[in-house]
Amino acid sequence: MSVKNKVQLITYPDSLGGDLKELNKVLLKHFSDIFEGGVHILPPFPSSGDRGFAPLTYLEIEPQFGTWEDIKAIGENFDVLVDLMVNHISQKSKYFQDFLKKGRKSEYADLFITLDKIWPEGKPVKEDVDKIFLRRPLPYSTFTINETDEKEKVWTTFGRTEPSEQIDLDIKSEKVKKLVDDFFSNFAKNNIKIVRLDAVGYVIKKLGTSCFFVEPEIYDFLEWIMKLAKASGIELLPEVHSHYSIQNKLARHGFWVYDFILPYSILDALINKSSTKLMDYLKVRPSKQFTMLDCHDGVPVKPDMDDLIDTKEARKVVDLCVERGSTLSLILSDEHKAPDGFDVHQIRGTYYSMLGCDDDAYIAARAIQFFAPGVPQVYYVGLLAGENDYEAAERTGEGREINRHNYTVDEIEKSVQKKVVQRLLKLIRFRNDYAAFNGEFKVLDSTKDEIKLSWQKDDKRCSLFIDLNTNKTVIEYVNEEGSLVKYLV
Repeated sequence: MSVKNKVQLITYPDSLGGDLKELNKVLLKHFSDIFEGGVHILPPFPSSGDRGFAPLTYLEIEPQFGTWEDIKAIGENFDVLVDLMVNHISQKSKYFQDFLKKGRKSEYADLFITLDKIWPEGKPVKEDVDKIFLRRPLPYSTFTINETDEKEKVWTTFGRTEPSEQIDLDIKSEKVKKLVDDFFSNFAKNNIKIVRLDAVGYVIKKLGTSCFFVEPEIYDFLEWIMKLAKASGIELLPEVHSHYSIQNKLARHGFWVYDFILPYSILDALINKSSTKLMDYLKVRPSKQFTMLDCHDGVPVKPDMDDLIDTKEARKVVDLCVERGSTLSLILSDEHKAPDGFDVHQIRGTYYSMLGCDDDAYIAARAIQFFAPGVPQVYYVGLLAGENDYEAAERTGEGREINRHNYTVDEIEKSVQKKVVQRLLKLIRFRNDYAAFNGEFKVLDSTKDEIKLSWQKDDKRCSLFIDLNTNKTVIEYVNEEGSLVKYLV
């Protein structure tokens, strides 16, 4: 299996029509020649929270979404990508429920990180905890074992509840390794072609470190899981939200990585009418990347953009997005905030809304994304040029729902007819079909208020020109007859 250099879709299993069967119908009816790179189905597994990201198992599909047969059916026409939350599993999983009942006598006890695996006698040391990159006030939760009434502290990196809903797995455990092997075997059997390793940066717990992307141990783990995936004919995509230098390290080790720098950089260029930082970045970034503008979370700011942004300028971008309806996710730990207190982790909202629902600006943003080297992913809300869903965010109390609208079949039919969506679909077809995108990429000299990029392979070449003052986007390309054609995007 090799990743196709064509556009992919990202969607929840129930966000385009209501379930997996409807998703397949929608894909075949409207987008059969659009997502030639595949479909990333956000967790379709039984889950106890975090919209699928607290999975009970990877061996089953949540019945309200459908079955593995539905996944296989989608896989007949599109390469399917799914997530493996390799760092944790749900508190409601049969594995942890058995541990809750029997404690250390449970056959699954070794799957989890009881604190005696980290500290002598299982007593946390404040100096160690202070060094950890915390995603919640403490990196562990306390549970009461049913049969003995004993208290057990286990490692929990994530989770909004106390105790946490997401229980970390001990990747040193042979039982965890066997479980992961079972998951990959099941993925292969059901036509999964790519697996995204969600939260993989947190799998190594080592005293004296931040317990985030611990080197060199993280590479040993990734090499082990890469072999496992390859044996099943599956490609891996590690997902690590962090300083851009970590993506560069992963790329140097030969892994696919996510370009979490591009979404903000494009937003900044279009809002401030200046291409300088974006063009500088495009000259040096790794090419073996998956690119995106929007996703089920938000546009990454800190720590991804650390050292790449001036926080005063960033405040202007953030404030304008907020003015246009976005909300913010903030950094928890003081040491990860900027010296001036700037603490924006992600900007939440649809990318279309962040750009003021300006069709030309939105198409310019997508054109830049598609010309940047890498495999482009388009989130389903962005595909339909969706606007902020304030009602969903308010109803659920989950800020990220602002960009997670669930479309009915009727809403999809109407959205597909929008001019901006038709322009986007035409642009995606060009990106999928034009041969030069498998050739050589160049950042061309341009003024501060322009963007000029090009691709060439043999006699095929295309160039992108964007005037940031007007957001007018033009592609010039050599057609089949060898003539130079201008395409106003």
